[in-house]
Amino acid sequence: MLKKIAILLEMIKFEHTVFALPFALIGAFLAAGGVPDLAVFGWVVLAMGGARTSAMGFNRIVDVEFDKKNPRTVDRALAAGTVKMSEAWAMVVIAAGLYFFACYNLNPLTLLLSPFALALTFIYSLTKRFTWLCHMVLGVALAFSPLGGFVAVKGTLSGFPWVLSLAVILWVAGFDTVYACLDADFDRKAGLFSLPARFGREKAFRFAVLLHVAAFGCFIATGILCGLNYFYYIGIAITGSALFYQHLIVNPRNLSRIQMSFFTMNGLISLTLFVATWLSLAVN
Repeated sequence: MLKKIAILLEMIKFEHTVFALPFALIGAFLAAGGVPDLAVFGWVVLAMGGARTSAMGFNRIVDVEFDKKNPRTVDRALAAGTVKMSEAWAMVVIAAGLYFFACYNLNPLTLLLSPFALALTFIYSLTKRFTWLCHMVLGVALAFSPLGGFVAVKGTLSGFPWVLSLAVILWVAGFDTVYACLDADFDRKAGLFSLPARFGREKAFRFAVLLHVAAFGCFIATGILCGLNYFYYIGIAITGSALFYQHLIVNPRNLSRIQMSFFTMNGLISLTLFVATWLSLAVN
C-alpha cells in the first residue's frame, strides 16, 4: 500500500505543490496581518494539497492516451501501467473530498467558491485540445491560491489585493509556456494546442519573457498596495534574479536545463515571496 501511494504521489509530482501552496499562505497571512489561526492554517494546507492532488490526478487520467505516445511521458505511471485507472480515479475522488471537507471547515464563502476553483483546474487539463491559451487558463487556476487563502481567513473578498492574483496568472503562464517547448513537436503532430506548437519556440520564449516582466511588476505593486516593508522587497530582488536566471539558462535551441528553470527557480520564487511576506508582516 505504501509503495502504491508513493507511486501515485510521484505520478502527480506531489512535491510541485510548492508552486501554489506558498501563494495560498501569502493570501492567508495578508488577510490575518501575520500568522493566521493555527486551525485555519492547517485547513488551508489540506485544501491546497487536496485540490492539487485531485487536479493533477485528473490531468494524468485524461492525458493517458497522449502520454502513451509521447516519448517524454511514456514512463508515467498510468501510461506505463504501474497504476490502474481505478486507482487514479480513487485518488482524484478522495483528494477532492479532503479539499471540500477543508473548505467546509473554513467559512461559507470558501465553501461556496471551492467548486469553481477545482472545476477550473479540471478544465485546464482539457484546454490543450482546443486553445493555445491553455497556459493562461493554468495561470487563472493557480491564481485562486492567494484568493482562497485570503477568503479562508477573512470570509470575504473585500480588501483582497487582486494584483497579486494577476501576478500569479502572468508568472504561471510564463513558465508553463517555456515548459511546453519540450512537447512542441509532439503537440503539433498530435493536434494539441500550445503557444510553442502554434507559434514556434522562439516566439513562445519572447512571450514568456514579456509575461514574466509583467508578473514582476505586479509583484512589486502587491508590496506597495499591501504596505509591505523592505523584507518583502528583498524577496522581490531574489524573485527578479530567479526570473532572469531561468531565462538565461534556457533558450529555444537548448532546453537541456529546463528542469532547473522550471522546478528549482519557480519553487524558489514561490517560497521566497512567502517568507518575505511573512517577515514583512512580522516586523510591521
